[in-house]
Amino acid sequence: MPIREPTPTAREPEPEIEASAAADMDVEALAESLDAHRDVPAPEPEARPPLAETTEANRPSAADEKVAAALEAEPSAIPTDAPALTRQRQALTYGIASDIGTVRNNNEDACFGMQWQSITVDDRPDFGLFIVADGMGGHLDGERASGVAVQTLASEMIGEIYSPMLKDFNAGSSPTILEALVNASEVANRAVIKRVPGGGTTLSAVAIVGNLAYLVHVGDSRAYLLYEDKIEQLTTDHTLVQRLIEMKELTLEEAAHYPQKNVLYRAIGQNEQLKMERQVRALPAGSSVLICTDGLWDLVEDNTIRNVAASSSTPQEACDSLVRLANARGGTDNITVILFKAPGDEAIS
Repeated sequence: MPIREPTPTAREPEPEIEASAAADMDVEALAESLDAHRDVPAPEPEARPPLAETTEANRPSAADEKVAAALEAEPSAIPTDAPALTRQRQALTYGIASDIGTVRNNNEDACFGMQWQSITVDDRPDFGLFIVADGMGGHLDGERASGVAVQTLASEMIGEIYSPMLKDFNAGSSPTILEALVNASEVANRAVIKRVPGGGTTLSAVAIVGNLAYLVHVGDSRAYLLYEDKIEQLTTDHTLVQRLIEMKELTLEEAAHYPQKNVLYRAIGQNEQLKMERQVRALPAGSSVLICTDGLWDLVEDNTIRNVAASSSTPQEACDSLVRLANARGGTDNITVILFKAPGDEAIS
């Protein structure tokens, strides 16, 4: 069944949007789900430093304590307009790389990449799923937490969305892609709490349906959109220092050397109530999305990331080059990066 382009729906300020995922791509059901669904905010998790006892040496400063009251007002999503789904003539391409770095003794990062392209009489759109996680909590707890989170989210998405899309898929009785990502993240959160008590992890996941990117995120790993000569950070760092910057308690220069700059106030495995940042974006033709841990972005500037990606002949070459660059600049943390590129040809309407 050919895919028709639905009419974008104007959205009210602040609520988040979702698009329907359907094997037969019933665009009317897609449009209805975009109009009907409005995110119900989950309770804000209790702010919590990453798995360390409070001592006189690491006790929060007076400026830090100002953050607690502000966390209640912390935004959960980046506003966007409802995008339109189109089918691309070519498949997206991606690269993936993870490295221990030059200082650490083990790799607490985890990642997952999957691409599905089908050309059949059903004319289903292409799909992709990409996940990055950065564990915390010590030598074993960190790597176990990130691994459990990534494996659980991937398994849930394959079972709830991707496998059904190969069968008789009923969009009216199935979760939307964004709902499925949020639900899978909640399952991953419970799995980490149960299987890795005391561990935690960031989690950034992007599901691709045709030209649409569905994003969920918690922690300080990042997702970027690269297009033309621009790089746009799609995610928010859920860190103490970022909140202090937003509250104008710190400048960017001060934040770079702040002693608690890596303290997370929101992560997988830290609280039974999980609040995920989420959004949907239409990918411009030829654009790329890069997902990485702080082992990359903390050492390599955004513009340099863009330039390396733009000058590389393939996404895999870009990932390998970025890992080498981060290691050349010290490699002080584990480094993980996924880069996938949308087709540059015209879409099929």
